[in-house]
Amino acid sequence: MFGDVIRRWQQRLRERAEGVRTEARTVRGVRVVVYNTRPDVDTAHVFARLDAALGLIEQYQPWNFRRLRRDFAQIVVRRYPCRGAYFPAERTCLVELTFSVNPSFSEAQVAATILHEAMHARLDRMGVAYAPESAARHERFCRRAEIEFGQAVPGGEPVVDRALVSLAGADAEVAPVIDWAVANRRVAEADLAALQAPEWLKRVAARRRGLDVE
Repeated sequence: MFGDVIRRWQQRLRERAEGVRTEARTVRGVRVVVYNTRPDVDTAHVFARLDAALGLIEQYQPWNFRRLRRDFAQIVVRRYPCRGAYFPAERTCLVELTFSVNPSFSEAQVAATILHEAMHARLDRMGVAYAPESAARHERFCRRAEIEFGQAVPGGEPVVDRALVSLAGADAEVAPVIDWAVANRRVAEADLAALQAPEWLKRVAARRRGLDVE
């Protein structure tokens, strides 16, 4: 018990030092945790968009919504180098923080990302493990689910178009190999550029994150 208190206290100190605002809520029966590291992103808006996105799945594909509520232990929203991911060990669906609130993307597109990761979760729960040799088959299964959803939901045309383009590609394009070091560096650089702070403070932050500065 005392150890748990210490760990929570240490976590709060880390979050305060790193500028992380953490909030957890239950949204339509799903635990959602937001790790907000961007001062220009409103956490309440993140929850509102997630609620609307989950609401679209619940309304237009209730069978998939019921399954994802069983398959996901939680949805985590945080900065990440792509729109979404699924972590089977934790049964966690990840939705990228800035994508979730970007007005260039509709709530249907956010919902499609959640649904895509829900398909990964379903395959995992069925014992169909994700591996490099099967990655393209997994991704094609998830893209086809996106198409069905995009055809059902109002404003789903961008969802369908993106999925069709992906399905038309070769396996290496459907499931590309990602250089995570480069991808994470781009995320750090974007966050630094969005930071409303004096240049000297940005340089300090850049050095702390291992970024090259002039």
